[in-house]
Amino acid sequence: MSKKWTRNTVAVAAILSALCLSTNALATSEQTATAEQKETMRFEPRNEQFAKTHGDQYKTWEATKESEQIEDGLEEDPNMVVLWAGYGFSKDYNKARGHFYAVTDVRQTLRTGGPKDEKSGPMVMACWSCKSPDVARVIDERGEDGYFEGKWARLGAEINNAIGCSDCHNSGSKEFAEGQPALQLSRPYAARAMETIGKKFEDQSRFDQQAQVCGQCHVEYYFTGPNKSVKFPWDKGTTVDEMEVYYDELGFKDWTHAVSKTPMLKAQHPGYETWRDGIHGKNNVTCIDCHMPKVQNEDGTVFTDHKVGNPFDRFEDTCAQCHTQDKKTMQDIVAERKASVTEMKLRAEKQIVAAHFEAKAAWDAGATEEEMKPIQMDIRHAQWRWDYAIASHGVHMHAPEVALRILGTALDKAADARTKVVRLLATKGITAEIQLPDISTKAKAQQALGMDMDKLNAEKEDFLKTVVPEWNKQANEREATY
Repeated sequence: MSKKWTRNTVAVAAILSALCLSTNALATSEQTATAEQKETMRFEPRNEQFAKTHGDQYKTWEATKESEQIEDGLEEDPNMVVLWAGYGFSKDYNKARGHFYAVTDVRQTLRTGGPKDEKSGPMVMACWSCKSPDVARVIDERGEDGYFEGKWARLGAEINNAIGCSDCHNSGSKEFAEGQPALQLSRPYAARAMETIGKKFEDQSRFDQQAQVCGQCHVEYYFTGPNKSVKFPWDKGTTVDEMEVYYDELGFKDWTHAVSKTPMLKAQHPGYETWRDGIHGKNNVTCIDCHMPKVQNEDGTVFTDHKVGNPFDRFEDTCAQCHTQDKKTMQDIVAERKASVTEMKLRAEKQIVAAHFEAKAAWDAGATEEEMKPIQMDIRHAQWRWDYAIASHGVHMHAPEVALRILGTALDKAADARTKVVRLLATKGITAEIQLPDISTKAKAQQALGMDMDKLNAEKEDFLKTVVPEWNKQANEREATY
């Protein structure tokens, strides 16, 4: 009995010992895994988490909220309502604000509609792609297909933090913790695009890498494939002409114009491409040099100013580092260039708007698809070039000569379209000038297109009152577990 008890005791003790060892090993393994996870966590999306460790950078990033004023681009230029007829931008187009407002603005714009659930609404998930470090986090967790699939509202509760630290920095790395920039391309599709043009991120100089992290978002792109994933159209190059050929050969269109029935292209914000073509890009003066200069705080520490904005706000730290002219002289030069670009922009708009309505008149007169194809191609190319030039924020400074050339070709192509459509109309017995509706204001232009703005605004208001608070609640609950 005693021997049996002893043998059983030994056996039980062995089992308990094994269990203890196993449990300790498991605990150690979990601790190690947690430590490794923390070490390799690249996408901490909460910008406020870096307020202590990178105080100067955080403080200046937070200052981007000072650009709180909303400027209505369509109210300023109602022509654009017609140019984007049938597309979301004809509903609402406000000028860009600071990074602080990235998530707020994409939620509030009429372009994203008022979805009631994850399957409704006009836009796709890709519309979040440049708005938040949460995008990089979700891609890292779920893969690109796991992020891109479905409608814009599907992961509304997941995309909660505005453009910030982890969009450009490997914030979980030892280098970043030690105060190094640890720059990274947090979007896999951007990394692939850079490799397409021979700019593999890891092989580039610090200056090129600085431009590339900005170029993850300040670029032309489109949505492709079953999940409408983001792709940069750089397979043939990064100029307006090369991308135009790429799109044409692909047969791609962003939408069909509601007036002229033309398959259209919508340029996004090709700042990286126009910068490369301009004098600054060719001399390796990057986005950082002008918009995020090195500055000195009160205790003498030098850091990068993250209040991305107008270089003239820090003239001595930006322009004056290269240019010998004083601030007033430089401002006058920029103002003159901007006026020239704006003049060409408006001239091109006038011709393209007329071409859309004249094309409609041709359709109404019985024109065939074969007769309209060359006219529509000219309209498509004219508007693509106009849009490419004006959608590139700051192009009058980055590359004014590029903008003027592109707008000049837009004007030429619009004139070609109008010449062809007038000849076609004559064959249909129409020789009188086509009268345009009153589009002198944003409201009148939207009314001329038959847009129900009261309905759209009511849907958005309800969405902001009911859906967004629930997204915020879910996001706060999730982040409390981090």
